Amino acid sequence: MDFKLSTIEDIDAIFKFYDWAVAFQKEKFNKHWKGFERSLIEKEIAESRQWKILVDNEIACVFAITFEDESIWNEKNNDKAVYFHRIVTNPKYRGQHFVKKIAEWGIAFAKENRLEYLRMDTWGDNMSLIDYYQQCGFDFIGIITPDFTNLPKHYEGITLSLFQIKVDS
Repeated sequence: MDFKLSTIEDIDAIFKFYDWAVAFQKEKFNKHWKGFERSLIEKEIAESRQWKILVDNEIACVFAITFEDESIWNEKNNDKAVYFHRIVTNPKYRGQHFVKKIAEWGIAFAKENRLEYLRMDTWGDNMSLIDYYQQCGFDFIGIITPDFTNLPKHYEGITLSLFQIKVDS
């Protein structure tokens, strides 16, 4: 298993993963992503913030990171943190606990980059993901209503559950 930065050549595969995620969300939950602008993913790739996990040279999982998330984390955005977004697993690899593997990778990444927290969010009422993220080592921080101004469409009118892992120095 290898964690690698995504390249512009991966962009169509990334959108295929997002299509899989939306189909899965519609099957399992009452909310789903509303799609993403190609320019957002291109920017993340250019800024070395879009990642992939390879298993036997096949993309098994994709995710994005950022180092600020003020619309969601408000004053806590001032902390030194890495924020994880849009973690999607290839259906062929479901059940292999990629969020746990991302958390393990994220702790090493955070230490290397002198960051204090790993953070993520999900819909405020998605109990199965809330439970799963806690099983993966994330502490549940609480539920908030985000500032929707700079967020993708699927954030409009919702609450979010917030999670973090404190990275020991």
